Amino acid sequence: MKMHETFIKPMHPEGRKFVAIFALITFGLFMLWDVLGWIGVGLTVWCYYFFRDPERVTPERPGLMISPADGMVSLIEPAVPPAELGLPATPLTRVSVFMSVFNCHVNRAPVAGRVSAVAYRPGKFFNASLDKASADNERNGVVIEMADGRLLPVVQIAGLVARRIVCFVKPGDALGRGERFGLIRFGSRLDIYLPEGVVPSVRVGQTMVAGETVIAELGQ
Repeated sequence: MKMHETFIKPMHPEGRKFVAIFALITFGLFMLWDVLGWIGVGLTVWCYYFFRDPERVTPERPGLMISPADGMVSLIEPAVPPAELGLPATPLTRVSVFMSVFNCHVNRAPVAGRVSAVAYRPGKFFNASLDKASADNERNGVVIEMADGRLLPVVQIAGLVARRIVCFVKPGDALGRGERFGLIRFGSRLDIYLPEGVVPSVRVGQTMVAGETVIAELGQ
């Protein structure tokens, strides 16, 4: 890897218009006062950095579930998947990954499989690190059917600042493990519901890297 590649990451196309808006505002701020202009430069760089989309090296060993998001594990607890996904009302182990405004917000498939359902539900915008965010906040759920028939729900949840969930997939699409399936703008959370009997190999407070950190062993 070259030195510049350590600091300059590719930007996801979803971020181009936002960076352009920040840049235009920055130009206007320079016309008013140089100090404000330089503050605008800093915010424009942050906006670019927020929408960064770096390449990741996904583990290839069969049976692994990897993190769908960068961030920190904020909760691990039993919970019933959202009703709109049409899954049995059986509690499963839910691993929640909280993404701050400084994390990369591109979401990646934790397992390979076929998308069997996508369900969006409008809602509130509580702080995504709170437990009630799973039930009350705006969210978009994606159910991935693995080759062995097991279903894996992954739920994108908007946060206090996030106001737009973007999902790139639809029912019937095939996903590879680590493949991009969506993003959330400006602070949010991902909930992963582990299949019955699967034990998480992460803990609360652990830092996660989307597409690389192993959440659990699925078994064969």
